[in-house]
Formats: sequence, C-alpha cells, structure tokens
Amino acid sequence: MARVSRRRIWGWFFFDWASQPYNTLLLTFIFAPYVKELMGDGSAAQAAWGFGIAAAGIAIALLAPILGALADTGGNRLRWIWGFSALYVTGAAMLWFAAPGDFNLLATLFFFAIGLVGMEFATIFTNAMLPDLGPRDQIGRISGNGWAFGYVGGLISLVLMLGFFAESATTGTTFLGLPPAFGLDPAMREGTRFVGPLTAIWYVVFMVPFFLWVRDPRSQPSPPGAVKRALTDLRGTLKRLPRTPSLFAFLASSMFYRDALNGMYAFGGIYAAGVLGWSVVDTGVFGIIAIISGALFAWLGGKADARFGPKPVITVCILVLTAVGIGIVSVDRTALFGIPLAEGSRIPDYAFWLFGAIIGAAGGVIQAASRTMMCTQANPKRITEAFGLYALSGKATSFLAPLLIGVATAVSGSQRIGVSPVIFLFLLGLLLLRWVQPDGDRAECSAP
Repeated sequence: MARVSRRRIWGWFFFDWASQPYNTLLLTFIFAPYVKELMGDGSAAQAAWGFGIAAAGIAIALLAPILGALADTGGNRLRWIWGFSALYVTGAAMLWFAAPGDFNLLATLFFFAIGLVGMEFATIFTNAMLPDLGPRDQIGRISGNGWAFGYVGGLISLVLMLGFFAESATTGTTFLGLPPAFGLDPAMREGTRFVGPLTAIWYVVFMVPFFLWVRDPRSQPSPPGAVKRALTDLRGTLKRLPRTPSLFAFLASSMFYRDALNGMYAFGGIYAAGVLGWSVVDTGVFGIIAIISGALFAWLGGKADARFGPKPVITVCILVLTAVGIGIVSVDRTALFGIPLAEGSRIPDYAFWLFGAIIGAAGGVIQAASRTMMCTQANPKRITEAFGLYALSGKATSFLAPLLIGVATAVSGSQRIGVSPVIFLFLLGLLLLRWVQPDGDRAECSAP
C-alpha cells in the first residue's frame, strides 16, 4: 500500500512537471519577449499581453468555482483534467502560427488564452487531490516537493529551448551558437515559434505518468440533477463565506498577493526586453537563474511549511517580493536606486538577474505554501469547490494588475514605473493575511 501511495504522489508531481512550461516558456521567458520583438513597441506589447491574460482571467474567474462544485457533486476529477488538457495542448500548439510578417495579434492572444484557461482549470482539479495524498503534517512537504519538481521540468524545457531552438533575431543562432534544430528556418523565427508545439508535446508526454498512476478516490458517477445541485451548493458556500472569516480573509489576501506575483511573472520578460533591451535569449538565461532558484527554494520552503506552517512562510515571502518590487522600479540602464551609472554598465543586468533569482525563490515557495494553506482552510467534503474558489480569488482581480500596469505605463510613459502597482497589491495581501487563522475555521484538514 505504501508503494502504491508513493507512486500516486509521484504521478501527481508529474502534472507540475508537465504543465510548468506553459508558465516558463510561454507566459514569461520565451514567447512573451518574442511578441514584443514582433510588435516593436515595448509599451504596446506590455498592454496587449495584459489584455490577453485578463481575458483568460475573466473566463477562469466566472467558471472555476462552478466547475469545482460540479466535480465535487457529480463525477471524478480525472475526466475534467482530460478535457482541460485538450485545451492546453491546442492553445499551446497553435502559437506556432505567430509568424513575422503574418502576425495576427488577436488570434495569437486567443489561442494563448485558450491554453492558459486549460492549464488553470486542470490545476484546480489536480490541486484538489492534494489533501488525499497524505496526512496533514505531510501536505506542506508534498506540495513543496511537487512545486520544486515542476520547476525542474520548466528548467529543462527552457534549457532545451534556448540551446537548440530559440534563435537570436540578429545572429539566427541559438544560445549555443547552433542553427535551430530540425532545419527550422531562423529567418522566419521558426525556432522561437517552436516553443508552442514543444510546450504541447512536453505536456502530452509527461502527463502519461499522471494518468497511469493517479487514481481519484472520490470518483463517482454523475447523479441526476448534478449541475443544479452543484450550483445550489456553490451559492450556499458563497453565502456562508462571511461565517468562515479565516477562509474569507485568506481568499481575499491571496487574491491580491497572487495577482501581484502573476503580474511579475507575466510582465517580467516584456519588461526586461523593453527596459534593458534584452533579447529572447537574454531573457531565457534570466529565466534559467530564476527557475533554479525557484526549484531549490520550493523544496526548502516545503520543509519550512511542514515545520512552521504555511502562514509564516507566506508572510515572509510577501515581504521579500515587496522589497523586490521596489528594487525593480529603481533600476534602469542609466541608474540603480537613483545612483547614476556609466554608459554601457552591466550593473542593471546583474541587479535584474538577482531580482529574478529572488522572485523565483519566493514565488515558488509562496505558491506551494498557499495551496497548503487552502487545505487548512477548506471543508474537506467540498475540496474541489474550495480550490475553484481559490482559483476565483486568484482570477477575480486578474485584470487588476494588468490594468493598473497599463494605466501607470500610459500615464508615466515608462515601463519601469508602470510595474510599480504590484508593490501595493502585495501590501494589500499582507494586510488581509492578519485575519487568517493558521488552522482555519475548523480543527483540521486531513486526508479522509
């Protein structure tokens, strides 16, 4: 039985491994800077990227809690994961068609959003399996290890992309000085565009262990009237939220600090490309540093979570990320924290690499600790619905960071100042965290 349990945990880990390239390769380090290169204008690219992510966020916010409630009421979660995996693969693969000279921004953002929706919805159902993987005192470690494993997958996919596919716009060669693999045409940026199909193929291959080894103990046939019952139960849960103040406060807190973190992730690549003039390859190297840091600290964070609990871990991470946000808006090519720099100085690059490492470290830890915290706050009988609400809280204001960044960028005319709203979102999350009880509104959240 122990062996079966370990295999099931490893199968669950493989979802993080399989899905991480969507964040690593598409959202942040490869495809986003490539879009900036195609559009030319960093501010315009930053705004367009924000609108595309916000559109996906609206769909996720509207449907996530409903789908979670329906899964708890009327059927197994694996079936839902299969369906949303199809969206993930389709959306990622179609990004191949974002070609220079024939670039359709709306179509590109549409398919990017489709894949992002698939990833986020599949994540709701896999996260909901976490309480079933072990006793409560082990959930933090399992969550942190899974996040670390996912980071390693993202790192390997990024190294492959940089070494063998993503070409420089000027030299036509990869980071290793090679032409793009498989005879891909660098003039048409086929090596960089291959990031979409590679992300799709990676997911298909590495979801095999998940589907082979993970079984849903809550699997059941859909009863008559499952949809109506799910909606009724969800309505009741929303009405009861004020009577569960710790859960309510955590959902509100995470709504703001996760929105701020997602803003850092989503705009990091475009920001570096516009402010520091980095190429896709430069941004990819930055990504490698951030991911290595993220993997190491997600693993260490899981140990800290198991020892101290998720709330102190989340608090420290918010403070660290707030400080990094202040640092980012204080750096450009001409100055560091107001201190003028010599022309051509590499100090801004070194500073941004350091910031990337810290964001990777704190970002991985806070996300792993947050899903552990959700287990301490949620009703175990309605766990998928709870993670649907968790997704809702992460997406209900998903338009806020992109909108505030867009407004700040337009008003100031500066990408650097434009990202400053994330600082205030982190501080709002920290303030609301004060009302979160470590053990939630009930005694415990343990595996049934």
